Amino acid sequence: MQTVNIHEAKTHLSRYLERVAQGDEMIIARAGHPLARLVPYETALPLRVLGLGEATIPEDFDRMAEAEIANMFEEDGV
Repeated sequence: MQTVNIHEAKTHLSRYLERVAQGDEMIIARAGHPLARLVPYETALPLRVLGLGEATIPEDFDRMAEAEIANMFEEDGV
C-alpha cells in the first residue's frame, strides 16, 4: 500500500484514482502522518437485508398464553 503526501495526491489525483479503481489502496498523509485511506468503492460493506422472510401473525396474537400469564400472577399472590 503506497503512501503519498497531500500535495502529490492533489497533483496526480486522476492517476491514483485509476490505480484505486483497479483494486489498489493508498494512504494520503500530511507531514508523514496518515490522514486518509483511499480504497475502491466496491470494497464498502455490502447492504444488509434484514429479516428472514415473511411471517404471519395470528389473529389472537394479543391474547396468546393469556391464561398462563394470568396464572403466573395469581401464583405469586399479586
